[in-house]
Amino acid sequence: MSEKVVTRFAPSPTGYLHVGGARTALFNWLLAKRTGGTFILRIEDTDQKRNTPTATQQVMDDLRWLGIQWDEGPEVGGPNGPYLQSQRIDIYNKYIKKLLDEQKAYYCFDTTEELDALRKEAESQKKSFSYSRPKEFPNESDVEKAKAQGRDVTVRFAVPQDVPMVVADIVRGEITFAAGAIGDFIIQKSDGFPTYNFACVVDDYLMKITHVIRGQEHLNNTPGQQALWRALFSSPLPKYVHMSVTVSDTGGKLSKRERPKTLRTAIKAKQDIDLEKLAETGNITPEQLDSFIKGKAMPDIPAIDAMAEYLGAALPEINIVDFFKSGYLPETMVNFLALLGWNPGDNREIMVLDELTESFDLSRLTKANSLFDRRKLLAFNTEHIKMTPPEKLLQHLRAYLKTVNSPVNSAEDELLLKIIKLCEGARTLVDIERKSRFLFLDNDEIEYDNKAVKKVLLKNDGLAVLTIVRDKLAAMEQFTEQVIEDMLRCLTEEKQVGLGKIAQPLRVAICGTTVSLPIFESVQMLGKKDTLTRIDTTLKKFAAEN
Repeated sequence: MSEKVVTRFAPSPTGYLHVGGARTALFNWLLAKRTGGTFILRIEDTDQKRNTPTATQQVMDDLRWLGIQWDEGPEVGGPNGPYLQSQRIDIYNKYIKKLLDEQKAYYCFDTTEELDALRKEAESQKKSFSYSRPKEFPNESDVEKAKAQGRDVTVRFAVPQDVPMVVADIVRGEITFAAGAIGDFIIQKSDGFPTYNFACVVDDYLMKITHVIRGQEHLNNTPGQQALWRALFSSPLPKYVHMSVTVSDTGGKLSKRERPKTLRTAIKAKQDIDLEKLAETGNITPEQLDSFIKGKAMPDIPAIDAMAEYLGAALPEINIVDFFKSGYLPETMVNFLALLGWNPGDNREIMVLDELTESFDLSRLTKANSLFDRRKLLAFNTEHIKMTPPEKLLQHLRAYLKTVNSPVNSAEDELLLKIIKLCEGARTLVDIERKSRFLFLDNDEIEYDNKAVKKVLLKNDGLAVLTIVRDKLAAMEQFTEQVIEDMLRCLTEEKQVGLGKIAQPLRVAICGTTVSLPIFESVQMLGKKDTLTRIDTTLKKFAAEN
């Protein structure tokens, strides 16, 4: 490539960074890094009604967590700022005026009701709706009259209707749209903000974007955007790449709407739900909650998460922050996302960022849909945890523990490193936290898993075994891992049973579950006093049920 590559990621802050957006950002970043180019982050926040307060910052936090740092953009700066479209209105107005002056765009005064009626009429005639361009374009005097009447004023682009439009796509080849297939579309809304289709064209030109890499769902926007580019500028178009669709392993396109949809379903399925309390939990009004339930509005993501937690509803992992909170490593996510619609051309699957950057080539992108296989993602994470140096894994674990407000975060680094080593084979950071959590709880905070109690303590003399183990632990002068191991193994020989028959009752007593760190280390790390206290509590609590 002789030209300097400039790519961009331009998310709309109507929600958090979902996996589809993260893949788009990653591919743009990889191409820029592979070629020594520039990667720009631009926030397309012109949809004032749908923007959410926390989204922009969360998008930036998630990109940084993935290791995707922008060369230009918010919090970084650069020669092409500002990088929030809401701060570029004067720039857009200049180009809107240029199109209006050249009769390449025109004012419209239609109300929402009038447009809906036209759409319904087209639908009744089994035709696709296309706006009917006026023979004479309204002038400024007409605009003032319309405003005086309280009518909305928008601006539409007069799309050339006499020739086919051809989109040259690096992956898909040439795609032809028939003459007249693209109707005149709005480029400035009644609130004075530009539409996405207009603002992105102006920004791509001014920021000298050479490659537009984005999802396949944007393909139908491209001919209109190219027509706008040619109406405004004489320079060559950027090169376009429309990536394959990512399909969820639960069926259908992977969508950021899955989480709110799941919550909405959970709310409707609950009987005798206190909607006022639910709204309070989400820090929204009852009216906003009602609008959400009816599918008319979307609360901010923290409200969605808070209400789901209140209801005990498990929401699918869709946003990057969801995977962070589920204990996945950023290296895993980058590796996995890179292989959704791209491959390095050999049999490699587990790759680190430097390898991905070195191997990335647009010619290796595929047209076929890619599957978001969560089982494969989990396998990738297991491998990355295994290959990540302990000190680096400690950093990831610290960040995770802090975010989920885990008591394990109180551990010193030395202890956490020991825990990490004991959790060899862990699939996620959640596994590490779950196995070690019992060490950082007060004795009266232990919660017993009912299934574990019934299976381990209340059957096969579990409590009787636990009583014997308790007495032997109490008699120990030295409380080391080796002494504890020797005692438990001797007891298994004496009872002629497997180690599990002896260890599991002890594990349930000190942890509340059958999942913990290795039992010898668990007991030693908990300490003699707390171990005996928890055993005594367990024996007293469940003796009557035996």
